[in-house]
Amino acid sequence: MIKEINKTSIWEEQIAYEDNHIIVINKMPSEIVQGDKTGDMPLSEKVQNYIKERDHKPGNVFCGVIHRLDRPVSGLVIFAKTSKALSRFNELFREKTIHKTYLAVVKNKPAKEKDLLTHYLIKNEKTNTSKAFVKEVAGSSKAQLEYELVASSDNYHLLKINLLTGRHHQIRCQLSAIGCPIKGDLKYGFNRTNDGGFIHLHSYKIDFLHPIKKEEVKIQALPLSSDAVWNYFSKIVD
Repeated sequence: MIKEINKTSIWEEQIAYEDNHIIVINKMPSEIVQGDKTGDMPLSEKVQNYIKERDHKPGNVFCGVIHRLDRPVSGLVIFAKTSKALSRFNELFREKTIHKTYLAVVKNKPAKEKDLLTHYLIKNEKTNTSKAFVKEVAGSSKAQLEYELVASSDNYHLLKINLLTGRHHQIRCQLSAIGCPIKGDLKYGFNRTNDGGFIHLHSYKIDFLHPIKKEEVKIQALPLSSDAVWNYFSKIVD
């Protein structure tokens, strides 16, 4: 069940779902979810300010960060509007009962049209990257995802990804490990950046059983982008 929202501004187009407990935002790739050393205003604070102004709230507005997306990645992010919702949704993520689907554009066509990828990742804190190994090594974490080739253009290929674990830079690292770095992702082997520094990775769908309302919720949103490659593939995705 999705609550219809009267979108009266460009920023409000980012709202993919909202109820009394959560608000789900279709993040632009330039935005950070939570404050960091850059000092840029995070999306969590933008959401707080928006709700405070829209609902004419005199006091502080609660906006809890439940999960994150890397800055150059776009797509669906859930924020809690109450402390109860934050606790319940954190539990859903721990139990791995929230299902997330991503879209990724890659230059090289994978060897198989669909596959389950299993790697063991080690994070390098100095470079803020992860490295994938095909066998377990000391200090590594198991990472799994399923991908399916959805469409191809003359130059690129669109993959739909079902994320089974949540590791640091997991999708970026695992696709690079099979020779399919994401378009624009210099950190993981693509040969050039995109204008604006974003990468072609988008959190497309989130499905879960609402822990408070006890209803099935399915949310999806395509990239809010004028990028020609995204626009081409967006016409194909169901």
